[in-house]
Amino acid sequence: MISALNRLVDLVEEQLAEDPDVSALAASVGSTEYHLRRMFSSLAGMPLSEYVRRRRMTVAAAEVVRGEHDLLGIAVRHGYGSAEAFGRAFRAVHGAGPGDVRRDGGPLRTQPQLRFRLTVEGSVPMDTRLVNRPAFRLVGHAIRVPLVHQGPNPRIQEHIAALPPEEHQRLKALADTAPEGLLQVCDDVDPDGREGTELTYLHGVAVGRDTPAPADLDAIEVPDGMWAVFRTSGPHPQTLQTAWAATATDWFPSNPWRLRPGPSIVTTLDHAPDFTTATCELWLPVEPE
Repeated sequence: MISALNRLVDLVEEQLAEDPDVSALAASVGSTEYHLRRMFSSLAGMPLSEYVRRRRMTVAAAEVVRGEHDLLGIAVRHGYGSAEAFGRAFRAVHGAGPGDVRRDGGPLRTQPQLRFRLTVEGSVPMDTRLVNRPAFRLVGHAIRVPLVHQGPNPRIQEHIAALPPEEHQRLKALADTAPEGLLQVCDDVDPDGREGTELTYLHGVAVGRDTPAPADLDAIEVPDGMWAVFRTSGPHPQTLQTAWAATATDWFPSNPWRLRPGPSIVTTLDHAPDFTTATCELWLPVEPE
């Protein structure tokens, strides 16, 4: 996977004025576009689209400062149809327009070319198991919320708090398959993992594929397949979020599995009365590389 990500970085440099064909590259290295985009954003700390934009503007800035070509020519060469569109993108990266930079020589915010490397640490073992599950359904109450990388998600907290205690008990009574208990489900997540993009959050339970469910509940159909299950214990939600990030930085680069499209699921096995600490399981849909 590390090699594939570096090939993706090289492809960006070779075709800087165009959007990289991630699907073709993924197929050539036996991976998927979904997995490459998710791993890139997790390891680079930014979506692939943002990295491409920053690199374009870094290279374009050098041409702007040299002053050998007019701004429209530079804009077209870097994939923009007008000087205005180029100027907006340029200002978003550098904080100043191309005309100002040509006159003053800056300010410039350079994006270096990325290079991914696998570092061997292994100081914290990851408590993981692999589970092959038949198709099942996730039923409960769903809402569209923004993606939040660090700390609690206020929209999710409001959504759960609005459910009366008896509704939690009704959901628990419906559950009849793993993952067990009340579940926090994230589905339809942007493959680039851009913070602020919307996803579907479902507060509910897992039931068998043929289990009837009340008509007032939302449902997500989950196909059969493999799951990597990561157990965490400690301050909540920080420990869970750290483990989630570590799946990209530590586990996937070291194991012959890749993410497949599907919901991610968190089940809380135990927690303090005020929820400051918790033991959880993170379920991620995976497939062999």
